[in-house]
Amino acid sequence: MPGENLSRDEAQERAALLSVDGYEVSLDLRSAVGDSGDFGGEPRTFRSVTTIRFRCADPGAGSFADLIAPSVTAVSLNGKDLDPSEVFDGSRIALDDLAAENELVVDAQCAYSRTGEGMHRFVDPEDGEVYLYTQYEPADSRRVFANFEQPDLKAPFRFEVRAPEGWVVWSNGVGEQTDGVWRFAETKPISTYITAVVAGPYHYVTDTYERVFEDGTRLEIPLGAMCRKGLAPYFDSDDVFLITKQGLDFFHDHFDYPYPFGKYDQAFVPEYNLGAMENPGLVTFREEFIFRGKVTRASYERRANVVLHEMAHMWFGDLVTMVWWDDLWLKESFADFMGSFSMVEATRFTNGWVTFANNRKSWAYRADQLPSTHPVTADIRDLEDAKLNFDGITYAKGASVLKQLVAYVGREAFLEGARRYFKRNAYGNTRLGDLLSVLEETSGRDMTSWSRAWLQTAGVNSLTPQVLLDSDGRIDELAVVQEAAESHPELRPHRVAIGLYRRVNGEGGSGALERYARAEVDVDGPRTVVGELAGAEAPELVLVNDDDLTYCKIRFDAGSLDTLRAGLGDISDPLARALCWSALWNLTRDALLPARDFVDLVLRFAGRESDIGVLQMLHAWANSALTHYAAPEWRETGGRLLAEGALRELRAAEAGSQHQLTWARFFASVASGEADLAVLQGLLVGTETVDGLDIDQELRWAFLETLATHGVADEGVLAAELARDDTASGKRHQVRCLAARPSAAVKAQAWASVVESEVLSNALVEATITGFARPSQRELVAPYATRYFEVIERVWAERSIQIGMDVVRGLFPSLQDSQGTLDATDAWLAAHEGAAPALRRLVLEARDDLARGLRGQACDAGAAG
Repeated sequence: MPGENLSRDEAQERAALLSVDGYEVSLDLRSAVGDSGDFGGEPRTFRSVTTIRFRCADPGAGSFADLIAPSVTAVSLNGKDLDPSEVFDGSRIALDDLAAENELVVDAQCAYSRTGEGMHRFVDPEDGEVYLYTQYEPADSRRVFANFEQPDLKAPFRFEVRAPEGWVVWSNGVGEQTDGVWRFAETKPISTYITAVVAGPYHYVTDTYERVFEDGTRLEIPLGAMCRKGLAPYFDSDDVFLITKQGLDFFHDHFDYPYPFGKYDQAFVPEYNLGAMENPGLVTFREEFIFRGKVTRASYERRANVVLHEMAHMWFGDLVTMVWWDDLWLKESFADFMGSFSMVEATRFTNGWVTFANNRKSWAYRADQLPSTHPVTADIRDLEDAKLNFDGITYAKGASVLKQLVAYVGREAFLEGARRYFKRNAYGNTRLGDLLSVLEETSGRDMTSWSRAWLQTAGVNSLTPQVLLDSDGRIDELAVVQEAAESHPELRPHRVAIGLYRRVNGEGGSGALERYARAEVDVDGPRTVVGELAGAEAPELVLVNDDDLTYCKIRFDAGSLDTLRAGLGDISDPLARALCWSALWNLTRDALLPARDFVDLVLRFAGRESDIGVLQMLHAWANSALTHYAAPEWRETGGRLLAEGALRELRAAEAGSQHQLTWARFFASVASGEADLAVLQGLLVGTETVDGLDIDQELRWAFLETLATHGVADEGVLAAELARDDTASGKRHQVRCLAARPSAAVKAQAWASVVESEVLSNALVEATITGFARPSQRELVAPYATRYFEVIERVWAERSIQIGMDVVRGLFPSLQDSQGTLDATDAWLAAHEGAAPALRRLVLEARDDLARGLRGQACDAGAAG
């Protein structure tokens, strides 16, 4: 990986020297099928011929082009043939003595990928068909064609592709096939990382979006959606098109800039590393968004959010692109915010801000307390930094900050700023100041101080209410205390709402907890008095950041915390309830609330949770609390309580409901005792039933994963299940279940297949890692703690960055949660100060999670006394 890196300084120097007029890229993908290219263990390759026309501001100077390929056949610069062995080092092509105007032609053999980076090749086990797609962000287009791989060297692209007979090929522009060659219309100027090719025998459906603007202008956008043929029976393309059209309406209504890239195809592709990618005109998604079994409304909401997130990128990211990855937030933060904003206002998922508060912000809070936290505008030194910066700060915290910005400048000023930003910078590249300047124009507010507080500093503040009552039992003074971590002491200005809640039928009653008073104020500094609430009747619950206007950790006064312990499920407003759950989880992670208390709250109140997305998060948090934060001596008791509670709620849930399905999945995840496993077995074979519960193929695999983990489902059972579900999805499930079996030989084989071999694809690497480390098998995987620290530097050096990240994150010995493991981690860090910064970051993050878990365990153990 180090030889493939590119520094910010190098990119700046190249951008100052070069400007690109256009690319012509010719790919021959006919080798994707048959036996060609698989000889002698060498990678299967395809021919890639690239012509780049570019200018040089300093004739006579030298630079380089980017290409990662097994071999280069020919290189020509301005008509002069260059010796590939002299100018190509495996990742760069040296370009010396440039002219004012240049033409570079590179003929290379590029490798198909099995890691989801570059041109990924997938063979469907169901029918043997081959499917291709590209994935580049941040810098993998150089695995497919020679280029200048940095976001600020935009250019128009023309692609042509030769493909096997019977295939269809898609790219960013509209394509036509002539004499076996697919030729695509030239794109607008775009960055290399958002070019795309999808090819294969995909199932493809079409629709059309039409729009007539106020001036009478008519816009027609061809829509397409595709997936593997094996998933066609499950493909609900009508719903995908519905969300797409609703999103296009929303963005046209608010952006005043018509969709700029012609057609709009959406490809659902196999073995995808990301959720989706915003390639203009050809968005790619992970195919798990096509649901093979019954899923809850939350899954459809998640898909809608991702569809709209990627659509927002057509403007924030594709039309206007950051200069370098420091300002990645200029696209990802906006897309994350706009995904929820548009979903709530334009689709059936009107409770999307509840999911945002409970799910997305949870990701942000965790990332912002890691030692690797960084400002939203980050310091990205190189491409390895950039790869790791697609994190909870850049996405979810950035989106939360933008939600705060809308409250700060006003909705219309924010949207008008976006409109001006698009028009002034279309097809160009921007930095932070370009956006701030238009927001200052439209809002009249000084954006410099706001930016310094929210975009240029790291860390999350906590806000705690202080309530003093007078002799009549009314509020004498209510104040909000703001605190920051010692490592990031910035106290920020917050626009917040403070809500006062009480039971509707009076103090001590049994009715719902509802808000009876609210004040919206600016909190600034260590303590802010909320004068508007003086004189109000005494509350049972004070909720700081009601309505979720700002980004902060919510804390409670003692009385409010007592109210939540007694009646959290009585809060009538779903968003307020979700905010309280999130706050309680943060208390647990901060070792301020014992894990067993959080589990108790879930057991008592999760069954009353109406929002299915919140319920699913509660299940995930309860599992995490038991695995990482509960005292070791209480884990068995906690697991038994969760399993009993889950089975009780499963049997009580409405027949056929999404809540029933969610409790079934949770029960499967926590079942461990002999009786619980017998229930799962009975549900599989039909001797046990739950009225209305459909045990479809996906749920069968969920049950089998637990049964395999506890040694009940052996290799033969799993082979039989794969025969029943002989698909790509079934294979991933089987591989995960096989690695989950409680056997030393199984763990050794799983470890070797991931660490010592490159045979597995990215999807099967992920499945194996997930199956390898099971909370019930701590002793079984303990020997691998030492091996982990022995191999990670080699893995990082030898494998692609995606696989390196998967191994370093996924195999960290987090289940060996002891001071000894913490010491071993510190020892590795001390001995490897010169290791790749991105690798050290991953280990530092894992160390922080481990230390946080140990603090939580100490808190929980104290509760037992």
